[in-house]
Amino acid sequence: MKRLVFAGLVAVAGVSFAESDLGATLPDAARQVGEHRYKSPSDWEGTMKFYKKVYSPSTWRNVINQPGVKAIHIPNPSGKGEWLGLNIYEANEEVRIYVVPIDGLSGKGKSPKPKK
Repeated sequence: MKRLVFAGLVAVAGVSFAESDLGATLPDAARQVGEHRYKSPSDWEGTMKFYKKVYSPSTWRNVINQPGVKAIHIPNPSGKGEWLGLNIYEANEEVRIYVVPIDGLSGKGKSPKPKK
């Protein structure tokens, strides 16, 4: 019953949670272009509108904002999943999304503990 109520609220809010990588939410129709790398189906404004509905903008950081290039980092607000944050950037009229894995490299889990 709780799932049905949540699904109904999500549908009313216009947010879709169908796509994810390492626990990070991706827009519907995001196309994978590399490991943990996606092309957004929307322009910069559409992508930001989607993520404002999913993650609170109060913790976002501008990484760069120059003519022709924009980049934002969205940290993982819950600490759940295997991702540190999202890097969203626009260049050459394309918006890309990179899911930053916890281990920073492969995203195949946490870094191994050193041997004693």
